[in-house]
Amino acid sequence: MRVFVTGGTGLIGSAVLAELLGTGHTVLALARSDASAKAAEAAGAEPLRGSLADLETLRTGAARTDGVVHLAFRNDFSSPEALADAVAEESAAIAAIGEELVGSDRPFVTVSGTPHTPGRPSTEADPVPTEGPVGGRGRAVTGALELASRGVRSSAVRLPRTVHREGTGGFAGLLTNIARDSGVSGYPGDGTQRWPAVHALDAAVLFRLALERAEAGTSWHAVADEGDAVRDIAEVIGERLGVPVASVPTETYGPLGPIFAADQPSSSAHTRRTLGWEPRHPGLLAELATIRR
Repeated sequence: MRVFVTGGTGLIGSAVLAELLGTGHTVLALARSDASAKAAEAAGAEPLRGSLADLETLRTGAARTDGVVHLAFRNDFSSPEALADAVAEESAAIAAIGEELVGSDRPFVTVSGTPHTPGRPSTEADPVPTEGPVGGRGRAVTGALELASRGVRSSAVRLPRTVHREGTGGFAGLLTNIARDSGVSGYPGDGTQRWPAVHALDAAVLFRLALERAEAGTSWHAVADEGDAVRDIAEVIGERLGVPVASVPTETYGPLGPIFAADQPSSSAHTRRTLGWEPRHPGLLAELATIRR
């Protein structure tokens, strides 16, 4: 299959590119810079220059391929306004790609986060949030899944709060960076809230499986660790960096603060059972134990 991939040179995207290319697919990768184009070429993909804001380029990429994996997102969490702009940009991109695929029966794999369901781990049957700081992403992905009724084999891979590789990435990576900058390994609240996690290489396999096998309108959970307590995460980071561990104000994390403070374990039982996905790489706490000062 020839696959159009957006966001193919990031932490997750580079793993997805390698997984697709390593299993016989060819890739047309959106590249917003010369550096990204070179990275895509080095990986074995054909670069297509353009950004997530270039809707005509996105339509071209979708038209030239047998399926699409959408991963790109402008990770600007500096302010609520910047986050809203990033969400709006992605929403327009998903809509443009989806319209290009209508009536083709081609696969369109999008990405969202695992939902928060108070009192229990979330499952693939739970809806993603459509309100709050990133509610726009939920609405965009829901719209993509609804394209199943218009001849698109759309599916969504839901990623946990931390997608890690070599001790970096996701919420845990943000905690590590803040600990390095502030000299304190912090956690919001009492730290008992749980975050799910997955290794980027395991997540990449699920994106491929969804592309190849997922039925139209379905959602899947790329969850290896159902829920690591945030204080446990902070304690490993503090030990590795040699800094104290302490509770810090939720405001420390900007517009993501309310999400950081929520207990949000998640299950992937249905995904494993249905698609045969099985994580094989180290869990989050084991990987964090390898980070260096």
